[in-house]
Amino acid sequence: MESIVTALPAEFRTVRYDGSRFPGAASVAARPGLAAGANCQLFAYEVLRHFGLTPPALRSSELWSDTGTTVHVPVAQPLDLVLFNATADAYGAHVGVHVGDDAILHLCAEVGHPVVWGTADFAARERYAVRLGAKRVLPGLPGAPR
Repeated sequence: MESIVTALPAEFRTVRYDGSRFPGAASVAARPGLAAGANCQLFAYEVLRHFGLTPPALRSSELWSDTGTTVHVPVAQPLDLVLFNATADAYGAHVGVHVGDDAILHLCAEVGHPVVWGTADFAARERYAVRLGAKRVLPGLPGAPR
């Protein structure tokens, strides 16, 4: 089976980080997609969309508290969203996509382009030291697989 990362089109691997391009931003409404850059959430959601999911366009804290279209899961599976922050507060949390084993695909300002890190890579950085947990899109609801 082809891995999630290698199954992505080449343009997903060269997206540049742009913190101003987040779900709901005017710049994203004017120019959807990843060509103009993305923040972590927009990137993660576009990865899920590529694989036939339609995640809700929520910011981190909204995503974390959402119970209508996503569910907290104790163990992440491929294509689950994983959230990290400096504290246990979901406000401003970093979002990545679980791609298998201990691998999380994400886009961060530190690197500037998509990268796969393990949980130890996140834990080694103060801004990502707390793994809040994982969320999965619920089937049969808005934000569920098509």
